[in-house]
Amino acid sequence: MVNTHPVRPAAHPGPPTGQSDLTGPLGDGLHLLRFTGALYCQADLTAPWGVDFPRIEPCVMLPVVLTGRCVLEIGGARHLLEAGSAALITHGTPHRLLSSPGVASTGLFDIPVERVGETYERMRFGGGGERAQIAYAAMTVDEPLTARLVAELPDVIRVDAWDAGESGAFGTVLRLLAHEAQSLEPGGEAVMTRLADVLVIQVLRRWLRTSEEAATGWLAALRDPHVGRALGRLHAQPERDWSLVELAGLAGMSRSAFAERFTGLLGEPPMRYLARWRLEQAYTALTTTGDPVATISRRVGYSSEAAFGRAFKRHHGTSPGAVRRSGAARSPGSLRATADAVG
Repeated sequence: MVNTHPVRPAAHPGPPTGQSDLTGPLGDGLHLLRFTGALYCQADLTAPWGVDFPRIEPCVMLPVVLTGRCVLEIGGARHLLEAGSAALITHGTPHRLLSSPGVASTGLFDIPVERVGETYERMRFGGGGERAQIAYAAMTVDEPLTARLVAELPDVIRVDAWDAGESGAFGTVLRLLAHEAQSLEPGGEAVMTRLADVLVIQVLRRWLRTSEEAATGWLAALRDPHVGRALGRLHAQPERDWSLVELAGLAGMSRSAFAERFTGLLGEPPMRYLARWRLEQAYTALTTTGDPVATISRRVGYSSEAAFGRAFKRHHGTSPGAVRRSGAARSPGSLRATADAVG
């Protein structure tokens, strides 16, 4: 029921003057996102109705209200979602979607669905009253760099945006999603899963610009006007023989001031962060590509494959070869299987 569908990171040059969200250090961080196992469901619901979603890890989930309205209950909080609203549920947290507060709910996997494609399902459910149409995407987070970013997010990020700023970009994607869900033209399944990916990125961009929650950590460092500039370059070119002086120069700070600010935001000195970043990039390459270990070691800045192997084992507790073999053995499973394993 779930197919591998990654959001691939892109290579980025150094940040130009006047950079936008997508080309600056914040954009570099968002371009590192990689989700797999996208599932798309279009739910046609008539009141009274309620759907109970279990804990599903490691997943992010994105319900988008296309028409009508619903109530999202999560973590003791209640959110009203109307047409054009979306909620990014970041940690697989159990939640309920309801036609109105207090309505009884049925478990997600107890509701029959029509399987339209490999990653697309339709659900028709409810008591015949007021109608709501909801698009629902679930994407697994099983890659360490994405998991690091998602771990710093709140359990739920809500966006109300048919007529939001950004030239209405969010609303435009929502309308395209609604059109594809209703028309089901050839290729529509692929379009819908990609639109869901775009919506996740847009939700995160909006939250990162407006939230005051990310005061420390990776997200805060990306947003920092000094550290973020150096961090973006470091992320884009892990193979380069960086020095603390060079990174501080990119940040426009003295070496000592940069090291102090970097460590305060990220909890470790710049050069230690670089070493760990390289080894996390290597882990990703070993599990998502068939590139030889020697090629990967050079790509992340190691001239010696033996030195790379020793550093990798110290950091990850296992050898590059063992990770390569375990990655090759993995295969995507269904959302139901993921939920059953967690339960």
